[in-house]
Amino acid sequence: MAGRDESVEGESVLGTALTVREEISIPGTKTNVLKTRHIEAFGRKVTTTANHLMGPLSDPTSSSHYQHAMSELHKELRRPGIQQRVFSYAQASPTELVRSKLLTSEIQHRALTFIPDELLRSIPDHDNVYSLFQGFQATLPEVDESEHRKSHRRHDSRGRKLLADVPEEAEGPPSMVKLKKERDKLNHRLEMMGVRKNMCSSEIREIDNKISNLNSMRKIVLDRLSGLEEDELKIEHELLDIDNRVEDLQEELDDAATLGHVATPPTEKDADTETLTSETQVETDNFMSASIYEKIPSPKAKRHKLPRRKSMPIRHEHFEPGTSIKEIPAHNDMITALDFDAPFGTMVTAALDDTVRVWDLNQGRCLGLLEGHRASVRCLQVEDNIVATGSIDASIRLWDLSKAEYPQQDNYVDRSIEEEDDDGLAFANPEDQSQALPPSSSMEDCPIFSLEAHIGEVTALHFRGDTLVSGSADKTLRQWDLVKGRCVQTLDVLWAAAQASTTSNLNDGQWRTTGRLPDASADFVGALQCFDAALACGTADGMVRLWDLRSGQVSRSLVGHTGPVTSLQFDDVHLVTGSLDRSIRIWDLRTGSIHDAFAFDNPITSMMFDTRRIVVAAGEDVAKVYDKTDGRHWDCGPGVSASEGKTRTSIVERVRIKDGFLVEGRRDGGVGVWTC
Repeated sequence: MAGRDESVEGESVLGTALTVREEISIPGTKTNVLKTRHIEAFGRKVTTTANHLMGPLSDPTSSSHYQHAMSELHKELRRPGIQQRVFSYAQASPTELVRSKLLTSEIQHRALTFIPDELLRSIPDHDNVYSLFQGFQATLPEVDESEHRKSHRRHDSRGRKLLADVPEEAEGPPSMVKLKKERDKLNHRLEMMGVRKNMCSSEIREIDNKISNLNSMRKIVLDRLSGLEEDELKIEHELLDIDNRVEDLQEELDDAATLGHVATPPTEKDADTETLTSETQVETDNFMSASIYEKIPSPKAKRHKLPRRKSMPIRHEHFEPGTSIKEIPAHNDMITALDFDAPFGTMVTAALDDTVRVWDLNQGRCLGLLEGHRASVRCLQVEDNIVATGSIDASIRLWDLSKAEYPQQDNYVDRSIEEEDDDGLAFANPEDQSQALPPSSSMEDCPIFSLEAHIGEVTALHFRGDTLVSGSADKTLRQWDLVKGRCVQTLDVLWAAAQASTTSNLNDGQWRTTGRLPDASADFVGALQCFDAALACGTADGMVRLWDLRSGQVSRSLVGHTGPVTSLQFDDVHLVTGSLDRSIRIWDLRTGSIHDAFAFDNPITSMMFDTRRIVVAAGEDVAKVYDKTDGRHWDCGPGVSASEGKTRTSIVERVRIKDGFLVEGRRDGGVGVWTC
């Protein structure tokens, strides 16, 4: 009886399990649900089966009972009704199971009414006056009616015609009907053109939205790039600090190893020896002169490295040309000379306020003053850590910025970020400039030596490697050996011009007047540049002379300017010169002829070029830029925004450009940094 009861119970449970499909309740409908007793019976059956399957093999009843239960299940599975249900379950997909219980209309309603919240939040405004069908109709190509009918004749339409092809009853004469058809046709074309115009306008608005979104994404990525460069700068300063500590520790270890220093408590004899040594040192100090004693390097003096960047900033390359990066109120008087080593690197400026200042272009703060000249500096050059300055006091001084001791600031990076947020201004107002100046002792170890041989103010200089060439108002050019620190050659410009006029029949080399009244403010030697044994020099007579430093003779003279030459620069092929005659001339060094020329409204005071652009200071509040790639002229500087209604700014006097990074110095002492 027990086996019979279990089989009956198993049958009822199996029937309950197989009729689940029929008794699933649908929300919102009144159908049968599984009863509690069915669920309990099914649970008991599953538990009993599992217990027998997992029971110990030593139990003789477990095997027979399991076989009896499985035989009963096989008997139930042989029934046609149960097999049909199992077969239908095996072949039916989940979609078919849902459709068997839900109506198609209800499924469609649920699919259409379910919209994600993201789509609901970004529903565009419906401002289109045309329907979707009108837009589709407008996209169809226009086909002539006769061609349309011919194409329909070719196809086997079997009597099917479009509604538009059904002929209407003619009202009036044939000519009137034809005109009405033509009018309707033109009205339809006009309507379709209006739809197409609306579609084009919608596409333009969509493109504008995409451009706006891309610009927003670009700004986000650009801010991320700026943050990475700031973090990079912070890591470099931390690395520099660690290097300095390693060097200091290494020096201490070397000193300890050299002196055989052992950390033992001093005895009375050591104390007496130390006292005697100190007394001897005092006598030695009194014996030696103060000037000589100060020049002896102290073994305890610790010189830290210059915080130079190992990685080059690149964010300025992704700015729009003409974007202002930073404004620096550098001096209180006109900028006479400026130069920098690399973008966001170190800049040196000189002005008529008789100061020479070193700047950090990344932060826009002053690092120190180069003190030593007795008058204003007229020209300077920055090359790596070395700075050369030429002054009105007829002297040339060289400085090594790697020996500077810059003050460390805890908020070095954070301040730069705040400065960028404030449109790149280094100081809130000019009064903050004096407060930001570091102590004067920060640059006291930078002077290397002074070159004094000229008897007039130094107006131009250029150095490359161990050779420096300077030009002065004493009408001479001097070549200097930077290793020995002395003058190795003197070139007399007037004597060379006279020699050139006597040794050749041509009249190119002699000194000539410029055809206009002499300018008292013009420098006799306006600009020069040297490379190996070649020297190019521009003078007040408008001549550009090419010298051979090996022979000390003029190899070629370039005639063309009618005013004093104020700036020049050459590369492998071309030489570019600027003059007070308001022109820029590009010379071909291979032939000595003029390759190109540009005229401006005012005299040229400064000029420089890089691989792509020529930048000129031409007596205006903007820097004139000429793009050599596409031949375009455009303005860059504070005067561009001033012409749009803002206050007028000062005149640009000096310009320098490297890798699209433009720095310009103004007549009011301000310095602007721009992308170019």
